[in-house]
Amino acid sequence: MARSWIEFIQAQYIPWQPHTLWGLRDGVEAKVLSHDDATGAVSMLVRYPAGFTAPASRLVVDEEFLVLDGTLTMAGQEYGHLAYAHLPAGYERGELNSPGGAVVLTFLSAAPDQAVPVTGYDPARLVVRLDGYQVPYTGNFHPEFPPGAGRKMLYKDPVTGDVSWLLGTLPVRWAERSEVHPTVEEMYLLSGEVHGNRGVMRPGAYFWRPPEAPHGPYGTLTGNLYFFRTKGGPLTTNYVQAERPFQWWPAYDPVLPPDMEAYRGEMPANPTAW
Repeated sequence: MARSWIEFIQAQYIPWQPHTLWGLRDGVEAKVLSHDDATGAVSMLVRYPAGFTAPASRLVVDEEFLVLDGTLTMAGQEYGHLAYAHLPAGYERGELNSPGGAVVLTFLSAAPDQAVPVTGYDPARLVVRLDGYQVPYTGNFHPEFPPGAGRKMLYKDPVTGDVSWLLGTLPVRWAERSEVHPTVEEMYLLSGEVHGNRGVMRPGAYFWRPPEAPHGPYGTLTGNLYFFRTKGGPLTTNYVQAERPFQWWPAYDPVLPPDMEAYRGEMPANPTAW
């Protein structure tokens, strides 16, 4: 995949920029978190102004989103805090509105102006709306996963096996081993803090990690809530001996592409999430 390894950047340091979402939603602002130069696929924060409206549309790419703040309405469906959707290519979206404004974590599978047009969609890949508050926690998802965490499954792609989920962990919890995954792992931290081998992540922390990159161990004093995705198949985990033992308050030591170096920095103690 033609994305740079990013681990990790605080979204607060990336400036908001005017954006049109390729002419589909003129008048929004965006923070691009990562971008695939080959396909145009993008992970971004999108800020909709109060009173925003856009006509019904049929995108030719997959759109996945999680509402972080405010409210969207689409075809009569209301999406508030932690509402989630996966809308496959070819699915016709109704009129989009945001009466009071919203900030939405958004993923597009390609740039809409580069994709091959489609006339239908796969209903098995459609999630019109899930309420992240109502999705139940599940546990025991890996026999070696340290106790004290639960997962809210949001989506599993029936074609690729890619998965998206929320992960919540308890306070004063840490691990001793590192993890390795055969797939891309992408994360946006929604709340709490995470102490790990690359520093202390605060709300708004983001990473795009390539396959087979060891990471962790991690710990948290406050507990936290993450949004995760995989690309390239379902999540499987191998636990390996850590290069360095777990420590609280490690120094910030990111992996960043050159175009993101200007956005690195130490976070204040109580940042907003975006």
